[in-house]
Amino acid sequence: MTSNLDRRSVSLQNRFRRWFFHGIRESHKKASHHQSHWFQVMCLTGVDYFSSLGYAPGIAFLAAGVLSPIATVILVLLTLVGALPVYCRVADESPFGQGSISMLERLLGGWKGKALVLCLLGFAATDFIITITLSAADASAHIVQSPVAPMWMHDKMGLTMVLLILLGAVFLIGFREAISVSFAIVSLYLVLNAVVVVYGLAHMPGEIPKINDWVARLFARHGNPWTMIGLSVLLFPKLALGMSGFETGVAVMPLVRGEDDDDPEHPQGRIRNTRKLLITAAFVMSVFLLITSFLTTVLIPENEFAPNGSANGRAISYLAHHFLGHAFGTVYDISSILILWFAGASAMTGLLNLVPRYLPRYGMAPEWARATRPLVVFFTLVGGIVTWWFNADVDAQGGAYATGVLVLMTSAALACTLSVWANEKAKRWLFLPICLVFVYTSITNCIERPEGLQIASLFILTIFLASLISRAARATELRVQRIVLDDTAQSFIDEAKGSFLGQIRVLAHRPGGTDYASKEKEARDTHSIQTPEGNFIFLEVSLKDASDFMEDCLEVRGYVVDGFQVLRCASPAIPNAIAAILLHLRDYTNTIPNAYFGWTEGNPIGYIFKYIFFGEGETAPVTREILRELEANPKRRPTIHVG
Repeated sequence: MTSNLDRRSVSLQNRFRRWFFHGIRESHKKASHHQSHWFQVMCLTGVDYFSSLGYAPGIAFLAAGVLSPIATVILVLLTLVGALPVYCRVADESPFGQGSISMLERLLGGWKGKALVLCLLGFAATDFIITITLSAADASAHIVQSPVAPMWMHDKMGLTMVLLILLGAVFLIGFREAISVSFAIVSLYLVLNAVVVVYGLAHMPGEIPKINDWVARLFARHGNPWTMIGLSVLLFPKLALGMSGFETGVAVMPLVRGEDDDDPEHPQGRIRNTRKLLITAAFVMSVFLLITSFLTTVLIPENEFAPNGSANGRAISYLAHHFLGHAFGTVYDISSILILWFAGASAMTGLLNLVPRYLPRYGMAPEWARATRPLVVFFTLVGGIVTWWFNADVDAQGGAYATGVLVLMTSAALACTLSVWANEKAKRWLFLPICLVFVYTSITNCIERPEGLQIASLFILTIFLASLISRAARATELRVQRIVLDDTAQSFIDEAKGSFLGQIRVLAHRPGGTDYASKEKEARDTHSIQTPEGNFIFLEVSLKDASDFMEDCLEVRGYVVDGFQVLRCASPAIPNAIAAILLHLRDYTNTIPNAYFGWTEGNPIGYIFKYIFFGEGETAPVTREILRELEANPKRRPTIHVG
């Protein structure tokens, strides 16, 4: 006869099965829409954030030893009173997923802003690449150290490489369908962790001797509570990987459903729901970190945390196997492997969103960098190199991971501090201390564990070199997407087209230079153009932020100054703007325009660098070269005159 307990167990299993598959169906339906409920988006973010439970307790013990629970309390406090307010502010400032890097770009502007962005991209690449490799290595550790794993699966390096290749292959095929199951994976993982936590807490009354032993070791090694707290504060940078996920949470904001009456420019409903996402994720993760750090420190022997120990990189899995049996432990391992693998997918998504957003727009990457597949292949190769470099060791990658996380959080805190500094003085004293704390922890982490800084430096150096080469190679691109002439400018062109000769003569003129009469007389004398042959239309291009590369729309306005017709516009690159305007005039009038320039004086090499970085230099030859590359037929090419 079946007992009541067995019937209840079967009922619970059936409920769980219905809930689990219902979650998969619902998340799949939600994935087909552009925006989802904030809780489901939190699960997508939580793939990265919550997956660190798989290795955070073990790394925390290796860093802090018996101080691990106290150091985790400091970590949680800084998460809730530091990182959480910062990223709530970032969500308010970037409701379309731009993140803190975009805030700094906007606040600083020019080359200093873009140089900082390039450096931060190096640290972001470190964060995301190490997320991929560390998660794959930890997933391999769960496989290798599982009691039920066959011997042929005990090659940790090989398994990690296979997981990286599978991750890249999925992105090459298409990840849209796979990501829809993140809701089910995160939910299952949190439920299994909750089971381990509840069982562990229920088991603690029978482990009083172990608790007493932990307290005795704590006081024997560190003396008094104040010393423990002080050391825990100093140890915070080594535990910082438990704070990952905030930047991803902001990056997925476009997926968060807002309100029907949201302002398209500043959707308060989406911002409010994103804050719910961040707050919920932070509190759930904080509770798990606090309890698991205590349980693992008290219940697991110290030697099991060491390299090749049974709890190394899988402390909660050790408890699951030890207390709940190998069947439950195996289910927990499978869940851990899935979420760790998906954490790598989340990081890959972050990279694929980050690189095309900045580098091609800066002219610092070729246009193919906007394509997914070449980037996936590149990042997969980099992940393989990093895995080989660290020998697929979870603990060895902790420092590099913490470096990426801390620097990104520091940049977010700096962006928030700068954004409130001028107009919200009362909030200065909220964000400035947080910023200083993160600056301190980032510097400390880089000094104590320089491998993260070394990897980031390699990424930064590679980005800068590739950026320089790319910007030079793309210097002669047109850059301008479309030309818009106002009514006055349009009337100048129509008048020139309808004149006796029907010729359009454009005279390049430096804004604020010599007067128009003198400039016209000089051009007529130099090029032997008599007055009856038509008037000049002056073209003045003012230089704006030269660090920008692409320009969606070039607005050209017409003015009459002292009886002369003048076209004026502003562009980050003067020759490219002139070339775009000449091509527009050719296509509009169906005649070949003539453009007249004066020679520049000075070192031509210096002008080359001046043009690449400051948008001006040898204007005439560069304009002609742009036209030559864009129009292969010389008869259809606007004519450039220099004298």
